[in-house]
Amino acid sequence: MQILLIDAHPDEGRYCSHLLNIYQSALPGHCDVKRVALRDLNYALNLKHGYNKRTEWEPDLLQTAQKLDACDHVVFAFPMWWGAEPAELKGLLDRLFLPGFSFAYHENDTWWDKLMMGRSADVIITMDTPPWYHRIAHGNAVVHRWKKQILSFAGFKPVRILPIGQVKFGGAEKHTAKWAGKVEQLARTAGPAKPDAKELRLERFLNPAKS
Repeated sequence: MQILLIDAHPDEGRYCSHLLNIYQSALPGHCDVKRVALRDLNYALNLKHGYNKRTEWEPDLLQTAQKLDACDHVVFAFPMWWGAEPAELKGLLDRLFLPGFSFAYHENDTWWDKLMMGRSADVIITMDTPPWYHRIAHGNAVVHRWKKQILSFAGFKPVRILPIGQVKFGGAEKHTAKWAGKVEQLARTAGPAKPDAKELRLERFLNPAKS
């Protein structure tokens, strides 16, 4: 099984990286693991023309697209800032999750094809807000958005979200053992619901005339 780990904290040596280390260590030995730190990549964050005109991918973005296309399971780890992900990760979604690659709208109705089917995803979100308060006061907004409007929309299944918090006031030091167990459990049970449904989409996206 091919695993892609995406570290989306803009800074080095932060708690997200530590949690991904725990995840990677708990993966079964047969897994082929690739790891990407968005802070090390060079790409523009804005999808300048929207879907009206293709914005060509920079080399780092193309390599990330290749890893995403090849993977069976992807793991995102990021801190929640202002109720959402950091800018580098939002930019990655805007630039990478494009029609023809991760999904395809139908011409004659409002539905779409989920082109990432056959792949699964885990999302680890660190937050200063206690998860129970985020659920009650904010309706679990970031959790629902990542699960339903992003990953499930593109066809990833299952999509599992693990909110980690409260990390401030020494929470990371106090609760790492408890949280590590949850992260390890995710890693040990990672995998798509229907692995045989995976299609490689990148070549057709880059060269539609050949498909």
